[in-house]
Amino acid sequence: MSLSERQERILEFIRAYSEEHGFPPTIREIGSAVGISSTSVVKYNLERLEKKGKLERREDISRGIRLTEEQPTGRRASASADLRAIPKLGRISAGEPIPAAGQQDSPFGDDVLTLTEDLVPTGADLYALQVQGDSMIDALVYDGDWVIVRYQNTAQPRDMIVAWIKDREETTLKYYYPEGDMVRLQPANPAYQPIPVPADQLEIQGKVVAVFRRLAN
Repeated sequence: MSLSERQERILEFIRAYSEEHGFPPTIREIGSAVGISSTSVVKYNLERLEKKGKLERREDISRGIRLTEEQPTGRRASASADLRAIPKLGRISAGEPIPAAGQQDSPFGDDVLTLTEDLVPTGADLYALQVQGDSMIDALVYDGDWVIVRYQNTAQPRDMIVAWIKDREETTLKYYYPEGDMVRLQPANPAYQPIPVPADQLEIQGKVVAVFRRLAN
């Protein structure tokens, strides 16, 4: 099936971007590169390219695009096929609670944290938050680290969770300890006190499944 000039440009940009960065571009990056201001128009053209067998898409993750027109070869292409792009949704407090991701101004935009699939649970719905504070240092979670969070609204005792405190409209990263009608949000630093929260005022927004630390720029 023939491609329009616009679709050819989109494919060429995706190919060049993926070769340079090791992962595919976002919808907005594609639009900016080929002169399309509307994300819906970009999505339409990606749908057409998908129907023509030129690429595959996963809408549940950012940068979920893979070219299918040529089989990947070499070490770099093989590694790229195993990458997982995890959206950076904002910051999470490991200290005093702060507004939740989505209610704070995220400095990360559409940026993602790109990790290999073997480092995170396969098939899980994941997002990344940057840690702010030191209340979880005894759990080896430090200020500036990235926690990889699996979306879920339940947890087991001692799970490290993203806890949304409804009446305070704040969120924090702590260990989860249910205690009857109350929940104890336990830090991993003796300099901080546990936070008691009525169970009906706590919403679990995910469980931490991995921690990523950048050792050097």
